[in-house]
Order: sequence, then structure tokens, then C-alpha cells
Amino acid sequence: MKKKSEKNQEPRTAAESWPFKIISASGAAWNSSWVEVPDRYGLPAAWCYSNKISYSPGEPVNLFISSTVPKLDIAIQKDGLIPVRLTSWTGVSVDFQKIAAQSYMNGCGWQETISLELPEDVAAGAYIVEMRDPSRESNEPALGHHIFFVRSNKGRSDKTVLLVASTCTWAAYNDWGGASHYIGLHPGYPDGFSPILSSQRPWARGQVWLPSAAPRNVPKTRPRRPEQPYWGSKEWAFANGYSRYYASAGWATYERPFLRWAEQAGYDVHVIAQEDLELKPEYVEAYPCMAFVGHCEYWSAPMRRAVDAFVDRGGKVARFAGNFFWQIRLREGISGQVCYKSQARDHDPMRHENPELMTSLWEDPLIGYPGAQTFGVNGTRGIYAATFGIAQRSTRGFNVFRHKHWSLEGTGLGYADTFGDEASIFAYEVDGLDYTFVDGLPVPTGKGGTPEGLEIVAMNWASNSEYGLPEHSYHLQRGDTEARFIASILDTTPGPSAEATDKYSRGSGMMVSFKRGSGEVFCAATCEWVRGLIESDFYTDRITRNVLDRFLLSD
Repeated sequence: MKKKSEKNQEPRTAAESWPFKIISASGAAWNSSWVEVPDRYGLPAAWCYSNKISYSPGEPVNLFISSTVPKLDIAIQKDGLIPVRLTSWTGVSVDFQKIAAQSYMNGCGWQETISLELPEDVAAGAYIVEMRDPSRESNEPALGHHIFFVRSNKGRSDKTVLLVASTCTWAAYNDWGGASHYIGLHPGYPDGFSPILSSQRPWARGQVWLPSAAPRNVPKTRPRRPEQPYWGSKEWAFANGYSRYYASAGWATYERPFLRWAEQAGYDVHVIAQEDLELKPEYVEAYPCMAFVGHCEYWSAPMRRAVDAFVDRGGKVARFAGNFFWQIRLREGISGQVCYKSQARDHDPMRHENPELMTSLWEDPLIGYPGAQTFGVNGTRGIYAATFGIAQRSTRGFNVFRHKHWSLEGTGLGYADTFGDEASIFAYEVDGLDYTFVDGLPVPTGKGGTPEGLEIVAMNWASNSEYGLPEHSYHLQRGDTEARFIASILDTTPGPSAEATDKYSRGSGMMVSFKRGSGEVFCAATCEWVRGLIESDFYTDRITRNVLDRFLLSD
């Protein structure tokens, strides 16, 4: 390993020795908002990206690798309950490749390290690139990971679930190189976030692979008394050298646990990238059921139209995911994505050229394409439960209202029962609807694009504002910022007024189902649904099976 000159060198702290530099994001405290920039003098590490995020059989896969060690053993395997080796190389010579200015936006521009041509009979799925130091023991952790996807209808049956990985949300939270859609080093935008992100860079550490000890975003138990907000995942990430957003979006936290559960439960699962919905929309036509899990917050209009058309033709969509919020645009070709978020009305070029493609909220009147039209629920009617300083004592489960619904068959649940609370499945970010109660049952008011015939099976409440004792206010991360922004877009009165902010501070999360065209949609609108599958929660497991079985076996 190349070493830094020890002349006049101060001893490095543990945090300073991680594989990436701890660089403060502008406008935020360094120990709570940092971004990942590779450090050639930190602990041994390797980083990789590929020329594309997904491939068809027979296509070449080009890998671009940088490392702090001179040689690597590289293996590629199809991920799942039982990983399957695709290929491997030993003793590959590598260099530490420099980081281009604003690589988070412009891409790394590295030299190609190695490539392979995918076999014509390669299986569909998610493929993990694992990089190891050949001089270290085989039981030591790998130095880095990458992921790509293979599209292939071979081996598909009418019982195959098509899992769409929420890669656009992964990209939004990926701060590798210095910025994400949230924070960073980009000049000119709040907190240094970048509205333009490149796909030609590695995933942040923890998005592809995590040790089993990595905590999730939401604590396992509720506080027993008033206390300051605590986000264990960020504390753990900083202490162990992982991306601050590893628990918010990525294969390791969400899609991989679902894939392993599904295969163990006897389902056949093919996996594609979310970008494929826009770039290869015809690919999904061969499948009976499309599934989404975890955190799927960012979408383009063509991606949504692909899902809408799939359902109208008779396809079934199972969404075990939450937080349907922002419109994005893919950059030309495969180079990344664009999302101006709260700055869209002031800075997005499309605000004048074509407001419907402006990268703001889906419910922004200038866009006019509420998320409920696709999945039955909207992020703006959520969002947070049991995270930040928001609803820390939420019950973290769903309250049952329509206990005779087909999704609850075999659960024994009745009206007013709660499920999933032991596993904290109603947590982090959720989606809801504008609703009222009629004879003890929640009923959509019809606002916000609610599909006709939608049923609210179960629900709980969420909030967009943090509350708590005054002495804990220093530790709040959100305040009422989110509620004020949503009110500024959706409220028709000047302001936004305090009343409007209060209104949009109150949200909900809902498990809903509806039919449209010849197809059907089920949506359990919470990011942490998969936690119930990880922890073998009976009710979460049974409901998931009920949905998949109905959608795979129905005519």
C-alpha cells in the first residue's frame, strides 16, 4: 500500500483513517453532515463503477477501478439466497485513480481496468463485484463492492416476480465524490447539494454491501421518556467509515433482504434497474407481477408511464415501499439524473420550457401528475414516522380497518388490530392520502389523484414536523421545514400561513389496493416493510405472500 510521507505528520484519528476523507458539507456540522471522497492514505480500499447500470446477455461490461493497494482479486457473482459465481480474476494490477473535479456531477473519467462479455445464457438478476486484497486473509472484509443488473427473460415463468431496484433513489442519496441530492460541496445550492448527479462513479460505501451489525434508520424500541432525537445509523456510519446515507437507500438495506426472503419463500425473482423502465419499457411486458421494496422516492415521468401502461394491460404491481415524492429526468444516455427539488421553480430550466417535466413534487400543480395516480398514495400526505425527532413514540405498526380484505386472509387480524409494530415496519418514510372517516372506516376524499375504487386496508399516522421539549431543540434536524415547503407548493393562500404549515405537518401512511384497466395495484406504503420480512414477523410475511400469490396466479 502506498503510504503518505511521515514527515511532520500528526497522528491520525480513527475517523481520519477511514477509506474516505471526512469532508464537511457546507452549512452543516462536520460530525453530522459529511460526504465521501476517497482517500489514498486511509485504510486499504477499492472503488468501482461500470459503464452502464444494467445489461442484456452478450453485452460487454466495462469496469473502472481505483484502489489503495497495487493488486486485487476480483469476483462477480449473482446475488441471492445462494450466490452464484459468474467469473473471477486474481492478482489484477490496479492504480489509485485521481478524482476529477465535481466527479459527483461530471463522472470520474477513470481508465478502464477490466472487462467481460456476458454469456448469452447469463441469468437475470443483480450481480455483485467484490474486490479483495490478495495479501489479506480470506475471512477479512472485502475492500469494496459494486453492483450491476442483467435483463433476461430466459428462465422466466408466470410465477416469476420482477423486482425493480430503486436505483434512482440510490443515486439521489449517493454522495460519493462530494455531493448528493441532499448535501455536499456543490457551490450555489443550499447545503451544497447537487441537482445534477453522474452515474459514472461508484456507489457510496454501504449501499451495495453491509455487515450484519449495521443498524437501520429507525431504533428498535420507542423511548420510554422524553429524550433528544437519536439516529443510530448515522452514529454507526461515522464511527465505522460508511456513507451517512447507507441506511436510507441501497441494495444492502432494502432490495437484498427482500430478494433473499423471496427466494427462501419459494419465489423466482428477476431484478432490473429502475432506469430500465424508461430505457427498456418493453422488457416488463413478459412478467405478470412487478415489485418495489424499500425506499423509492425518485422517478421520471417515462418510468411512471411504463408502470401505468403495465397495469392497464393487466399487469399486477406490488409496492412494499414508501416515499413517492420527486420527479427526476434522466440525463442524455446513461450519464445520470437531474432533480432540482425545492429549487426547481427557481432554477430548473424546464420550468419555462416544459413545466410538466420540472423536477419538483409530483403534486406540484405545474406538473399535475400526483403519485396516487400510479400507486394510490402520495408522499406529500406522509412522510415521517419514528425517525428524526418526528413521532418518536409512534406505534410503528399498521392499524387494521378493512379486516375482510383479501390481503389479510389467514392473518386472524380484525378491525382495530395492529400488526408489524414489533418489527417497526411503519417507520422512516411513508405515503398517504387525503381522507375522512365514515362509520369508523377511512375513505379517500378523492383529492390528490386518488384512483377510483381504492380501498384503505390499514393505516397509521405520520408527520412532517419535529416536536419535543425545548431543551432538545438543538438536536432537531428537520423542524417544520418540510411542512412549510409542501405548503408553499400546495396551499392556495399566500404565505405559506402558519395554518397551512400545521395542515401539512399532519400526514399518514396507508396500505391500499385498487384495480385499474385490466390490472391491479397493492401498496404497503412504508420504507421499512422489509424489516418485517427480515425479522420473520408473521403478519408481514403472510400479507406479502398473499399479495404475491394473488398477483402471480391470477388470470
